[in-house]
Amino acid sequence: MAATVTDSGGVRIITEVIPATDPRAAQLASSSVPPAPAVSSFQVRGFRKAQPKLLGTIHIVTGIIHFCLGIILTAAEHRAFSLPVASGILFWLGVLLLVSGSLLVESDKRENILLVKACCVVNAGVILSTLVATLIHATAITRSIPGCDGGPLYQPRQEWCFNANTKVLSNGLDAVAVLFCLLEFCAAVAALAFGCSAVRRHSYMRMVL
Repeated sequence: MAATVTDSGGVRIITEVIPATDPRAAQLASSSVPPAPAVSSFQVRGFRKAQPKLLGTIHIVTGIIHFCLGIILTAAEHRAFSLPVASGILFWLGVLLLVSGSLLVESDKRENILLVKACCVVNAGVILSTLVATLIHATAITRSIPGCDGGPLYQPRQEWCFNANTKVLSNGLDAVAVLFCLLEFCAAVAALAFGCSAVRRHSYMRMVL
């Protein structure tokens, strides 16, 4: 170990050379490494502007409504299923909304860019699913009651299959489902837009660093 003394402008500078085998060398090396920048909060700050907890709550509530409505209609239409019940859209859309809502609520609690990416993927699926669900419900409104379509060899009697009250109720439920799909679509678009912005910001910061 060698030391040199240098006087410069009334200041004495002592330079000491420490061998690599000296235990103090490891301590100096560890202390000289700058701490990792705390960019996690900055990465998800743009995503937090979308209020993911609120969007997640909307998805969870509407998902529960879809799932419960699917159970009720399946039990009520045990003889002839309508198009929304037969397609199973009420069930799988409800499950997808529950997953999306849970991820959004969790992303509001934890600053993890992987959760934001997962939210983007799931909400992209929600957007496509709500569009398909809207098409199915709109088609069900224009169709007649199941079992009353008739055909060239079979003409059902009007009093057997046509019930104005039942058709009005069915159309009302489909219309409400369309409104829910519109709400879910808007929430998913907002989450996807802010999530993609946060992911792009994360990639840019990693490239700069």
